[in-house]
Amino acid sequence: MVHDLARTDMSLAVSDAFRYGKLVLATTTYNADIYPFMREFIDHLTERNFQNRTVAFIENGSWAPMAFKVMKEKLSSCKNLTFAETAVHIKSAMSAANKEEIDALSAELCKNYQALSSETANKNDMTALFKIGYGLYVVTSNDGKKDNGLIVNTVAQVLNILSEEAPFSVFENFGFQSGRTADKFAGETLTRTDNGLVMLRKYVNAVMSLKVIQYIDLGTHGMFICDVTEARVISNAPSMTYAFYHAHVKPRPATEGKKGFVCKICGYVYEGETLPDDFICPLCKHGAADFEPIQ
Repeated sequence: MVHDLARTDMSLAVSDAFRYGKLVLATTTYNADIYPFMREFIDHLTERNFQNRTVAFIENGSWAPMAFKVMKEKLSSCKNLTFAETAVHIKSAMSAANKEEIDALSAELCKNYQALSSETANKNDMTALFKIGYGLYVVTSNDGKKDNGLIVNTVAQVLNILSEEAPFSVFENFGFQSGRTADKFAGETLTRTDNGLVMLRKYVNAVMSLKVIQYIDLGTHGMFICDVTEARVISNAPSMTYAFYHAHVKPRPATEGKKGFVCKICGYVYEGETLPDDFICPLCKHGAADFEPIQ
């Protein structure tokens, strides 16, 4: 959707900015600032808590364009915006270099769409391995009858590497309920790897399909040794880590004024003087050992 801010209904442009996940802002430098209609448009976004999107910039100016700098600074107060690495800097008229910048910007913005398509994806992009760290992942599987997925901190089968964009609802869905009793992909449009396993369409920066070649029983845990059969890089968003999850994603428990115990996994609060030894958290299904007294 393209809007000429000088002629369109401003409310329609603002509405579309919140409808889509990616936004390209293009304007001229105007008195060492930006064109007034673009300034008004960005003011509408910041006043309405614009967040969790990717924004790219195209600027034009005569000899010292300022629009890119001004637009980026005005949006700097918004939460969780990802700014495109490529920006287009036009000086009065389009040049061959500008055309290359536009091609690069288009490739960057379309990278995740191409990676999710079986026809256009680079399925042998082993730089996906660089996304693996001390982080959190969604592993999907299929037993021939049903798709399933779970949150892990190790990797097996189809590995969806979560990015810092992942909200708490992802962890609730894949980590706080069992696939035995819940369809974790209900209502979702499913995208699959070549071996038929589900890929997450959102909140991941890379996907790898793994073939299990050996299983080792470690007593309390099991270790799968796998070959990588497919690897796709979805985006350049940073990978989710435990530290980022606890600092920015996991909700703070609502313990103020309450007496009892709080679940260290999901933040569920049990009010009471004594926590039963056999108590099971109704949210994450962890036992009493994962609760601590409210201080």
